[in-house]
Amino acid sequence: MNIREEVSKMKKISPMTAALPLETRNHALTLIRDGLNAGKEEIFQENKKDLLAAESEGLPAAVMKRLKFDEGKLRDVTKGIDQLLALPDPLGRITLNRELDEGLILRRVTCPIGVIGVVFEARPDALVQISTLCIKSGNCAILKGGRETTFTNRVLFRIIYDCLLDAGYPENCMLQAEQHNEIDELLRCDGLVDLLIPRGSNSFVRYIMNNTRIPVMGHADGICHIYVDADADQEKALRIIVDAKTQYTAACNSVETLLVHRSAAETFLPRLAETLKKEGVKLRGTKEVTDLIGGETIGEDGFIEYLDLIVSVKLVSSLDEAIEHINRYGSHHTDCIITESPDAAEKFMELVDSAGVYQNCSTRFADGFRYGFGAEVGISTGKIHARGPVGLDGLVTVKYRLYGNGQIVGDYASGKSEFHFRDL
Repeated sequence: MNIREEVSKMKKISPMTAALPLETRNHALTLIRDGLNAGKEEIFQENKKDLLAAESEGLPAAVMKRLKFDEGKLRDVTKGIDQLLALPDPLGRITLNRELDEGLILRRVTCPIGVIGVVFEARPDALVQISTLCIKSGNCAILKGGRETTFTNRVLFRIIYDCLLDAGYPENCMLQAEQHNEIDELLRCDGLVDLLIPRGSNSFVRYIMNNTRIPVMGHADGICHIYVDADADQEKALRIIVDAKTQYTAACNSVETLLVHRSAAETFLPRLAETLKKEGVKLRGTKEVTDLIGGETIGEDGFIEYLDLIVSVKLVSSLDEAIEHINRYGSHHTDCIITESPDAAEKFMELVDSAGVYQNCSTRFADGFRYGFGAEVGISTGKIHARGPVGLDGLVTVKYRLYGNGQIVGDYASGKSEFHFRDL
């Protein structure tokens, strides 16, 4: 397949897709939900092929967990589609309605971005989430999943694409790329692709960013922190930490570093070590931590993303020191404070420079589905356009529509006419 030729066709029809009414887009989502349920046995059968191939290659357990597409994953993605169906239309919203002069009206209106390329990790449910979000937001999508999910992605894409055509969508409104070399072809499609969203390892995302002129939205690392404050409820802290580390270890929003106030260390660290040991979690810490509870000693460069049953621990003397550490070593993804002090929580939320800042709850809540967005195409740690879980609002941009009646700038430059800005 020649990616550039196919993307050129998509670019030509993208205005047609953008103009489809909400009824058509929602009808397509309904057909997709029903089609996935009707085709579930074939989906599960193809998924078994991917799982067997992955097992024969000796892929890690974390990858195997992401690969599996079962009744639970199907239930989650169809619930996500139901959420999307219930959400209002993200397109055509007037965010500015201003009279510049009599008979000269300016409106800022939301519209699709256009053609979006998403390169994502070995998670078949991600294909469903990404494509349905693009459908609801009026965008065309180029989808490239990991080779580990070849068979599952192929059948999922076929069901989704067939449902789009049945709903009245134009051909070439969605494209699946399967070959690894097609990623590099896609990166050269500047002028045709409006936005790239990569989901994967740090090195992969960096590669995408460094090898294309297409705007890129996403995040490279998921180094999430939990800070246990001097005023923390320790029982609450242990429960939250266990969930944030073990509920889905391979996720980018699982906790990787624990910061503990020194005043709580003597009572909390032994309990933490015992609790995490029962969960199979290995502790790594600074020397004063490992002197108290054992484990592998790390330096200041040891606070990394594990995506495994490993967590780093460091003691801090104050909330300010915790905030400084997070802003310096974190990835600006999601960070949490465990405290019963409203003042400490508010300060933490104001000063920690991350897309998600939490009090007394698991970092695993950083997710478009759990935010009620229907799903997400990814999580952005940047500050331009979209930040945090990227749902429908992150997949639209704006147009300025100006309605006039023969006005010319020369009249305003000469003083013949004057602006009298008035919001309507």
